[in-house]
Amino acid sequence: MKLTHILLLSLIVAALLVTGITTRSKISNKIRKAIYGNNSLTGKYYAVNGFQLYCEIYGKGEPLLMIHGNGASIAAFSKQIPYFSKYYKVIVADSRAQGKSADTSDSLSYDQMADDYAALLTALNVDSAYVLGWSDGGINGLLMAMRHPEKVKKLAITGANLQPDSSAVDPAVIKEFMPHYLELKNEAREKKLKNNTDSTQFKLFRLLMEQPNILPTDLHKISCPTLVIGGDHDIIRPEHTLQIFQHIPDANLWILPNCGHATLVDYADEFNSNVLHFFKTDKE
Repeated sequence: MKLTHILLLSLIVAALLVTGITTRSKISNKIRKAIYGNNSLTGKYYAVNGFQLYCEIYGKGEPLLMIHGNGASIAAFSKQIPYFSKYYKVIVADSRAQGKSADTSDSLSYDQMADDYAALLTALNVDSAYVLGWSDGGINGLLMAMRHPEKVKKLAITGANLQPDSSAVDPAVIKEFMPHYLELKNEAREKKLKNNTDSTQFKLFRLLMEQPNILPTDLHKISCPTLVIGGDHDIIRPEHTLQIFQHIPDANLWILPNCGHATLVDYADEFNSNVLHFFKTDKE
């Protein structure tokens, strides 16, 4: 299979390294049918940190920000938006260089995206919000809580990682995609010599293979109530998810049985109700 085909199919939910799930094609078909991410009635662009960030808003009430995974889009939350919009003002955007949020700059980092989402909330006159992040979106959520603590009221993350190596990610996944990464890296080097710019595909792939690089002790900075979620067959190793939980003060942990990386798709009803309960309930 050509690399471009791998990217188009795998990145639609949360991309290659962070989404090596067996239900990939099934999920992608469902997402493609969703109107979310292509809704002209609510979609709008916001000038954020030097580029145009595409965002859609659903429902009324307290703000809830949803952050998708690498290479995906707003449509990744097609099972969450209709549920949570009954209780919250759901704010969901295409992250930098993904979906409709084009970005031609060479750099791409999780820190950038965390800052983007904080700036989006400011543009929307939102002082703080509940935050739900999936995969790379979970990484962005963690960084938002550290870099912009005033913006995060409560945080729920699923399938996040602190490092891109085998201590966090299933080694089989890294082994499978490393040759493709090196191939794309060589192609990017040749193209950059011609036009001095990296392709979006390479930027996203490099992000997955080289980032994040968060120290577990950095998580001690998180002061908001946090729910850490993962599947017991997630490509993010359960022991790594446990490590994240252990380093966030007073965090909550939920490992779904017989579940991979797509916790909020494969167990949508249970996922939605439990996350809602977490957001709605004050810890005793």
